[in-house]
Amino acid sequence: MIRTILVAVVVAATLAAASATSAAEQPRPGEEEKPTAVEPALPAGGPTSPKEEHPREQPGRGGKPSPRAEDAQREQPPPEQPASGGVQLDVARTKLANGLTVLVHEDRSAPVVSTYLFYRSGSRNEHPGRTGIAHLFEHMMFNGGVHTEGKFDEIIETNGGSTNGYTTRDFTAYMESFPVPALERVLWIEADRMRALAITPKNLEQERGIVKEERRLRVDNDPGGKLYEELYLAAYVASAYRWNPVGFMADLDLITLADAKAYFRTYYAPNNATLVLAGAVSPADGFALAERYFGAIPAQEPPEKVVDDEPPQSGPKLIRFRQAAELPAIAIAYHAVNAAHADRPALDVLQYVLSQGESSRLYRALVRGPELATSVDVSFESAILPELFWVYAQARPGKSLAAVQAAILRELAKVRTQPPDARELRKAKNLLQAGYVRGLKTVSGKANQLGFYETVYGDYAEMFREVGRWEAVTAADVQRVAQKYLDEQAQTTVELIPGGKAPARRRGGPSGTPPGESGPRGPGALHRSQTDGADDTKGARS
Repeated sequence: MIRTILVAVVVAATLAAASATSAAEQPRPGEEEKPTAVEPALPAGGPTSPKEEHPREQPGRGGKPSPRAEDAQREQPPPEQPASGGVQLDVARTKLANGLTVLVHEDRSAPVVSTYLFYRSGSRNEHPGRTGIAHLFEHMMFNGGVHTEGKFDEIIETNGGSTNGYTTRDFTAYMESFPVPALERVLWIEADRMRALAITPKNLEQERGIVKEERRLRVDNDPGGKLYEELYLAAYVASAYRWNPVGFMADLDLITLADAKAYFRTYYAPNNATLVLAGAVSPADGFALAERYFGAIPAQEPPEKVVDDEPPQSGPKLIRFRQAAELPAIAIAYHAVNAAHADRPALDVLQYVLSQGESSRLYRALVRGPELATSVDVSFESAILPELFWVYAQARPGKSLAAVQAAILRELAKVRTQPPDARELRKAKNLLQAGYVRGLKTVSGKANQLGFYETVYGDYAEMFREVGRWEAVTAADVQRVAQKYLDEQAQTTVELIPGGKAPARRRGGPSGTPPGESGPRGPGALHRSQTDGADDTKGARS
C-alpha cells in the first residue's frame, strides 16, 4: 500500500511572510526564434519506437515491460514529527520497477502543476579531460526526444507552461510549470527525451557552441566568475568539485557524438532520476501517470561511484591573478563538510552570523564601519561531497586588498574566541528559517526542495528536519565549528588584481598561476536561463 506522509514543520512565530514571484523565462543564449511547432499526437502509452539509432537497451536482458507501480513501490518511514503547527505538506513516494523514484505533493490552491526531474548527473560525475558534459547535456535535453525534436519549448509554451533547467556539481534538474490539462502531455514529452534523446551531430555542435559562449560570458570574461573558478581549482587537489560545472574550453571541444550517447545512456536512465510532481494532482493519479509514461523505459547499469579522495590541506595557499576589472576582490576559503555531516547546521548558522544583513559581523567590519569594501558575503553550500566555506569581498576604490583581508581575518579570529550572543544567534536562525519558508511558497519551490533533498541527502524527508537541526545549534556549537574549520593551515586565498589578461588554463589543472562560478542557486549552479527567484534560498541550496 502507498503511504502518505503528513509532516508538520515548526516555523518560528517571528518569521515574516514572504511572497514568491516568478522570473520571466528567457531563451538560451544563441537561440533563434523558431516557428510554433505542430504538436505530435499523444500516444496511448508513452513514447515508443524511437527513430534514432540509440534507444535505451535493457542491460543484460530483453526489453521486458515493467510491472505496475503498485507492485514496485518502496515505503518510507515517516519523518520525525515536530511538536505542532507550521507548514504542512502531504508527500507520497513510490519507486517504479525500472528504478525511477516518484514523489507527489498534492496542492490544489491553484489549478497548476510543477514537475521536476532530477538526474544524478553533475560535474562531480565527470573526469579531468572530460569536463563540462553534464552541463552540456542540460542544453542538449531541450532539443527534445526523437518524437519531439526541436519542438520541446514550443509544446510547453503552447500548452500555457514554462520550462527551464539548471546544473550543479551534484545533479541536473529540469522543471515545467503548467495548467492541469497539460499534465499528460508534459509527462509524455519528458518521457520521450528520457527514452531516446535526439542526439545528432547538428544538435551537439549547436549546443557545444552555446555552452562555450556561456563559459566566455560567465567565467573567462567575468571577473567574479573567474575568481570563483580560480578559488576552487586552488583549494581542491583531487575532489570532483574542483572544476567549474561549465567545464574547460578544450574539454568541451573533445566531446564526441559517441561520448554524448554513452553519457546519456548511463546518466539519463530512470534508475538515476527522481520525478517530483507538485500541485493539483493526487498521488494515485501521479503514480499512475508516471507508470504509464515512464514505466516501460528500461533501467541501465548504475553509474560508477564517485570517489572522494581529497587529501587534507597542509598549509595556506595564496593565488594572485590579473584580469580586466574595475575593482580588486578577494576570496578566502576553508575546507568544510558535506550536507549530511553533523556539523553542517552549525556552519549554516555561522555563515549567517558572519554575513547576512547589515548587522552581521563582516558587514559591520568591512562595509558599514570603515568602508573598506563595497560588498562582503559568505558562501557555504549543502552538497554530497565536502564543500568550501568561503568569504568574498570587493574592495572600495582607494582601499587595498591587504586592508580588506586583514579585516576579514580579524573577524574570523574573533568568532573563534567570541561566540555569537543571543541576538546574533536568534537572527541567524530566523533568517535561515525565513529562507526555508520562502522556498515553500509556490508549488515549484516545493517540488524543487523535495527533489533537492531526495537527491543530495538521499531522503526528501530530511527537509522536514532542517528547522529542528538549526534550532538545536548553540552559540558554543558556532564557536566550535569556527575553531575546527576556519583553520589557517587549511586556508586558500585568491586575489583578483585589476588589469592584464585572465590566466590561460590547461585542461584539468592549473597553468602557472594555480587556480576554480557564481549562480543563483549557489555558486555551482548553471542555469539555462533565470529561474524562479523565490526558490533561491538556503533551504533549497542547490
